[in-house]
Amino acid sequence: MSAIPSARNVVALLEHWSPKSMAMDGDPVGLMLGALEKKVKNVLVTLDVTEAVVAEAVEQDTDLIISHHPLLFMPLTEVDTSTPKGRVIQQCLQHDITVYAAHTNLDIAPGGVNDWLVDEMGIKDTKIVVPTKKDHLYKLVAFVPEEDTDQVRRALGDAGAGHIGDYSHCTFNSEGTGTFIPGDETDPHIGNRGELTYVAEKKIETVIPDSILAHVLDVLGRVHPYEEPAYDLYPLGLEGEFFGLGRIGTLASSTTLDAFASSLKEIFNVKGLRVVGDLGRNVQTIAVIGGDGSKYWQQALAAGADVLVTGDVKFHTAQDAEAAGLALVDPGHHIEGIMKQALADRLGKDAQASGYQMKITASAVDTEPFTFL
Repeated sequence: MSAIPSARNVVALLEHWSPKSMAMDGDPVGLMLGALEKKVKNVLVTLDVTEAVVAEAVEQDTDLIISHHPLLFMPLTEVDTSTPKGRVIQQCLQHDITVYAAHTNLDIAPGGVNDWLVDEMGIKDTKIVVPTKKDHLYKLVAFVPEEDTDQVRRALGDAGAGHIGDYSHCTFNSEGTGTFIPGDETDPHIGNRGELTYVAEKKIETVIPDSILAHVLDVLGRVHPYEEPAYDLYPLGLEGEFFGLGRIGTLASSTTLDAFASSLKEIFNVKGLRVVGDLGRNVQTIAVIGGDGSKYWQQALAAGADVLVTGDVKFHTAQDAEAAGLALVDPGHHIEGIMKQALADRLGKDAQASGYQMKITASAVDTEPFTFL
């Protein structure tokens, strides 16, 4: 049965695999404007929130805008509606449009912006360029009536709990007896108010990385039959997966820097790009950092990259990288626009799997400010 979700429900689908905790320190991600409790029938995914994008959103009767670049990147001291930013805020509030941003968390997340970029380039066997965070693991111990065990266990696994190496839905289960006395204001699933109740229960033990901990506990609360789910949670002295910015991998075969750079013009439909290095040199190991990633050129070089693909490269950074032997290709910051359709497709699949009824659209507005002559 389909249901109309709230903005919070939609955001939860995204934060399941791209949680805010993955974002770089100080990066303003999450809710920008509006309310997460409002019902959502139409979602617009965009790279930037500009006046043209908001006009598009209004025309499509959009309830929720999900952007990559945060609308409120810098703190505001005033909202002047005679300015472009002020008009954007005014129009969103006037038309009851909630605005949410997934920025560096979407860059860092496995299956996010940087993975979409390397996939388009045909780069294989990728690793992280700049490690930023490491997951810490928790042990969840949930106490569940025997007849509900399969449902709860499956839901926890589907939410990402119990993932160990190449195995998923890993749990340990033991049997016991739970006891409780329902209070006067309760509506117990089992037993009667004021009476000591004995229930045959199973104890489900599983591991959870802290990046999805809140999501898994939310799922447990929704699928557990008790009003107050019984569970224990404690940290483990084990570390989980590394996360980070950028990806580095290899092309299927070596090619010249000239040929590789030219291929990016076609892949990302850009009319011009900047290249640093000998155009005739052979390259095969490619590092990619979406957005403004040239500050990490030394990490890319140390990781073995022949060339770094990133945007917003500065003059002296280019000189330093060239002197060190690292080629650079700058196709512009705007190639991150690949996230519009990719994220819309991912959210659409996740929404369908969750039984949510809504329309998710990739913005058709081109927010690239540069023109190549």
